[in-house]
Amino acid sequence: MNAGELLERSLAYALGSVAAVPREGLGWPTPCAEWDLGELLHHLDDSVEALREGVTDGRVGLCPAGPAADPVSAFRERAGALLGAWAAMSAARPVPAVGDRSMDAGLLVAVGALEIAVHGWDVARACGSARPIPSALAARLLPLAHLVVADADRGVRFADPVDVPPRTRPDGLLLAFLGRSPRPRFLFGAGPVRLP
Repeated sequence: MNAGELLERSLAYALGSVAAVPREGLGWPTPCAEWDLGELLHHLDDSVEALREGVTDGRVGLCPAGPAADPVSAFRERAGALLGAWAAMSAARPVPAVGDRSMDAGLLVAVGALEIAVHGWDVARACGSARPIPSALAARLLPLAHLVVADADRGVRFADPVDVPPRTRPDGLLLAFLGRSPRPRFLFGAGPVRLP
């Protein structure tokens, strides 16, 4: 898969996860210990906007916008804008800058696809849904994760890798590498409940 395919598939998966978010669920806990569901959606929305800026303007701003009143609708709108920006990008695309560093546009979009897919899983899990990242997508994102997540990121951006049994599917390997337990931690029902 090229970067555009990764982006499209990640956004499709995340949009499916976000579709299950009820208005009353924005305060629910997520696999991202520091964020509730509303904060996770704001982060996801901001990440998509940053990618759109990189693709469209050739520069990613470092100051996120404030949270939207309706984070589900905001994410849907920005996801569409990002796909449109990527489709409209010319072959002579600019080299995006993130702060004072430049990055290949394809790599920027591929890393963004990784973040979007994994946070899409976080959203689904927070809503009590066992909605795995599609295996073909996870298999393509896993080598990228190994390339871009360094030991220095552990404890800051990602938890330590989680042990998984042999023959774990690609989505479980990806999640475990990024410090998430692919095993269910929430009960299904009116809202998520953390197991002791």
